[in-house]
Amino acid sequence: MAGAAGSSWSSLLLAAVAVALAVATAPSLAGDPDYLQDICVADLNSEVKVNGFPCKANATADDFFSGVLASPGAAANTTTGAVVTGANVEKVPGLNTLGVSLARIDYAPGGLNPPHTHPRATEVVFVLYGELDVGFVTTANKLLSRTISQGDVFVFPRGLVHFQRNTGDKPAAVVSAFNSQLPGTQSIAATLFAASPAVPDAVLAKAFQIDDEEVDKIKAKFAPKKT
Repeated sequence: MAGAAGSSWSSLLLAAVAVALAVATAPSLAGDPDYLQDICVADLNSEVKVNGFPCKANATADDFFSGVLASPGAAANTTTGAVVTGANVEKVPGLNTLGVSLARIDYAPGGLNPPHTHPRATEVVFVLYGELDVGFVTTANKLLSRTISQGDVFVFPRGLVHFQRNTGDKPAAVVSAFNSQLPGTQSIAATLFAASPAVPDAVLAKAFQIDDEEVDKIKAKFAPKKT
């Protein structure tokens, strides 16, 4: 009986370890790496390259503060009518290793935050004011979308293509929260048509079922403006 009990206990222990390892390594649960100290204020000027930023020697309260989200961005001055103001580790060094960040997005009437992805984070938006059409596309090419307004919350899962568009005739704004200190952004159109070096015309023409002339026209729209 003792041998059977010991065998049963060993099996339970192995099962528990297997479950713990599965949860710890599950990609859907993964975010930024866990930190190993109270704080690690980013040394943004260091030449040392690590996954994140090295810690600077002396931290101050200012490393954990920013007023960057206090004022609306000049959305009307942009091509798409929307502007994103980030409060990530590059703006708030104290966020280094903490695995969170914020952003403010302002939209002119009719403004669009074009289809894009965040490769390192899920995004949650909270509407400050205005009304927006929002949505994301799953890997099965299913669009999940709805209209949100002041006080509403909407979630964009990590890595999925998503967008927001101001449907009203007044400005709109949201605050976005991310489970990464630096979520990264890839705007679909700009990524494909404004890459450097350029994505070959033949690739884009075949992918979008258009000719090379149309590819060049689109690339011209994303070319840096001459000053």
